[in-house]
Amino acid sequence: VVVVASACVTLSRSEQTTLQELGAYGIRGTEIQKKSPVAAGALNILPGFGNFYLAIGSSETNQWLFGAANLFVWPLSIFWGVPEAAIDAGTINKKETIYYYTYDPSGKQDLARRRAATPR
Repeated sequence: VVVVASACVTLSRSEQTTLQELGAYGIRGTEIQKKSPVAAGALNILPGFGNFYLAIGSSETNQWLFGAANLFVWPLSIFWGVPEAAIDAGTINKKETIYYYTYDPSGKQDLARRRAATPR
């Protein structure tokens, strides 16, 4: 249970606040789709493959460990691995959306335009 619960990608309090602010300007939390929740869930039918997919090209390096753990307890890992990978993909997309609007020059410009267009 501890391993399964710790495998979930979470948002920090500041990330949650940033998402709420972005939402006020009409930006959905999954505006940037870096990882597909459907693909991550489907890949985790195979032992750990969904976690490996989530780890590739993201800062969520702990997904490598969870993928390996799922390998050892497969086929039981399908029961928690499939929904966990789909949820984690959505959370990774939220983090990417936050990063885009906070640090990427194009995202910062778009956010500035949205702020200027929002009546006070």
